[in-house]
Amino acid sequence: MEFLILIAGSFCAVAIILHFASIMTVIARLPKKKSPAAISHDAAGVSILRPVCGIENFIEETLRTTFNLDYPRFEILFCATNANDPVVPIVRRLIAEYPHVDARLLIGSTGIGANPKLNNLAKGWDAARYGWILMVDSNVLMPKDHIQRMLSAWRTNTGLVCSPPVGGAPQGLWAELECAFLNTYQTRWQCFADSLGLGFAQGKAMLWWREVLDRAGGIEALASEIAEDAAATKVVRSLGLRVRLVADPFIQPLGYRNAAEVWRRQVRWARLRRDTFKLCFITEILAGAVPPLAAAAVVAAAAGWSVIGTILPLAAAWYGAEAVLAYTVSWPLSLRSITTWMLRDALLPMLWITGWIGDDFEWRGHAMTIADQGGPAYASLNRNKTRGYLKSASLTLDAAIATKTYGGDGAVRPTP
Repeated sequence: MEFLILIAGSFCAVAIILHFASIMTVIARLPKKKSPAAISHDAAGVSILRPVCGIENFIEETLRTTFNLDYPRFEILFCATNANDPVVPIVRRLIAEYPHVDARLLIGSTGIGANPKLNNLAKGWDAARYGWILMVDSNVLMPKDHIQRMLSAWRTNTGLVCSPPVGGAPQGLWAELECAFLNTYQTRWQCFADSLGLGFAQGKAMLWWREVLDRAGGIEALASEIAEDAAATKVVRSLGLRVRLVADPFIQPLGYRNAAEVWRRQVRWARLRRDTFKLCFITEILAGAVPPLAAAAVVAAAAGWSVIGTILPLAAAWYGAEAVLAYTVSWPLSLRSITTWMLRDALLPMLWITGWIGDDFEWRGHAMTIADQGGPAYASLNRNKTRGYLKSASLTLDAAIATKTYGGDGAVRPTP
């Protein structure tokens, strides 16, 4: 019995230390003054791939930010699977509204894997003119210095720079719950891992140097996992390189959310984490405030202390630290935040269990299962098909692609 109490006390102490250490680390690493990053006039060109699918909250606002980037040389490749997608007219209108910006809409898909987003992006990868390729989800805001901030995180041992999403503009309780999952929980831990040299990819915004991914087999290598960010992490690490995070993550405006949307999204991510990084996922049962508070209650009861008098101050300190983090780095903070943080932590054990007991999930209306993933062999079998898909009749371009394409190193190569 004394041994179990010792274990409970030790776990509680370690959890508290990690909680406060992660918060202090994130506060220290995020810039206090968010001044625009510097621009080099001889900067290399960047190809921006933005996959679009359906109408999302703030979709026009997020896509419009792509056209207002303050960078000397870039192109925008919007990627849609279907010409009848309701977002396509919005993209066409924005392209027409900014004729001075090099922007194109590519329509079509290919079967390099089970991931619909990756199948949509592949044509953009092959059509990109520059060596730097930036993939940014359609629901992410791109500040004027987005490219500079991503490039500034690149080092000689870097294989990929990415940014976790920071939830913004929440409308309603459930959107605030999504902020509770995204910001002071998931983004905090991802930034903390990056500070320890254990960075991992997040698919919201990923900056590649083409040659890095080509060494691993090209964009088809990202089909080795059903989630392209999990595959990216493994690919980069297999090359002996590191995934790095941008210093100041970018905002994903949420708008209105309902409870089912938030839960389905978290279940999807949980099942993908379970499948791709199983050992790490096992430890998630210990995440959040519930396990350390329960351990503190066990210790207090064994020591004859007041259980309520022990866990209430601990809970106040725990969530107070989260409030300090959100306030310091200007993430959404309201009177309901502590309520949503507590609700999130109460849901984490149920989310962990749900992550283990099923393989099915939904992504943008696509019913998927983890068993559908193609894997490296699947990607290899489809490589020749992928390289030829730009010639397919199913692919249309809203603007003509030149007969020659210029890479980031100035080399000229035939357009596929």
